[in-house]
Amino acid sequence: MRFSLTLAASLALSAVQASPVVKRVNTPTVNDGIILNYALTLEYLERKFYQEALANITQAEFVAAGFADPFYANLKEIYVDEQTHVKFLSDALKAAGVTPTVELQYTFPVEKKDVLGFVTLSSVLEGVGVSAYLGAAASIMNKDYLTAAGSILTVEARHTSYIRASLGESPFPAPFDTPLDFNEVYSLAAPFITGGSSPVALPFQAFPSLTLQCTQYYYEADRSSVTFSGAFKAAGKFGVTKDTPIYAVFFSGLQKLPVQVRITAGDSDYKIDRIPAGVAGQVYVVLSKSCTKFNDESIIAGPAILEVYPK
Repeated sequence: MRFSLTLAASLALSAVQASPVVKRVNTPTVNDGIILNYALTLEYLERKFYQEALANITQAEFVAAGFADPFYANLKEIYVDEQTHVKFLSDALKAAGVTPTVELQYTFPVEKKDVLGFVTLSSVLEGVGVSAYLGAAASIMNKDYLTAAGSILTVEARHTSYIRASLGESPFPAPFDTPLDFNEVYSLAAPFITGGSSPVALPFQAFPSLTLQCTQYYYEADRSSVTFSGAFKAAGKFGVTKDTPIYAVFFSGLQKLPVQVRITAGDSDYKIDRIPAGVAGQVYVVLSKSCTKFNDESIIAGPAILEVYPK
C-alpha cells in the first residue's frame, strides 16, 4: 500500500491552520525544563489523537478496513504508552520544580470513521515523534533525563515500525532515523493545536507552511518531481525575487540534500525535477536560501513530509 497521496493531503489540510512568522529568529535557547515541556506538548497531542480514534472507530471497523486483530488491541497499547509518557514527563517536571504544560485543544484532519486516514496520520505523527526526541537529545544536559528521553524514543520508534508495517510499508526504510530541531517539529505540530491555554510559554515558532501539489503518483528517489504550490509567491515576504537562488532541502536519516528549485505556474510555484537519490521512508523537505546552512535563519518554509520509495 503506497500512501503518499493520502499523506500529502492530510498534511496539506492541517498546514493551512498554522500561524507562521514572516521574519526568522535565532535558534531558541533551551534548558532541560523547556525540553521536557516540549516533549510533553507532543505527548499530549499523540495521546489525544489515539483517545479520539479509539472512541470513534470500533474494532470491527478496523477489521473491515483490512486491519485484522490484534491491530485494535495494539492501538490500545500505544494509547497507554502515550498516556504513560504524559504522566512521566509531567511528574518529572513537577519533581524538578518546573511547571508542566497542560492538555490543549486539538483538531486532526481525519474524518471520525476514516480508518485508513487515521492509520496514515498515526504513522506520520509517530515518525515526527521519533525525529523530535532524536533532534532534542543533543541539547539535554541531565544524564537521567537523556536516558529517559532515549527510552521513550525507542518506544516511539517501535510504534512507527508497527504502524508502517500495518500499512504495508517497510517498517525500517532507512539505516538512520531523521533528527529535526525544535522549530521544525513545532512547525509540524502547531497546526493541530487549535485552542486552550498553557501556563508554559515555549520559545518556539512555526515556519511558514509548505504545501506539496497533490499527485496521483507515489514519490520515488532519483526519479519523481515535486511541486511546491504557491511557494514562490509566498517567498516574496522574505524579499525573495526571481534572481534569488532557493533550495529544496531533503532531510532523510543524517543526510540533508539540497536541490535548487525553479519557478513555474506563472510565477507562483517552485518545482524540482527529481528527488535526490538516497532518501527513503518518511522524508522532510524545507525551502532554504542557503545550500550549505540549513537553520532557522535560512529556512523560509516547511517542513513538508513525503513518503519516498527507493528507485
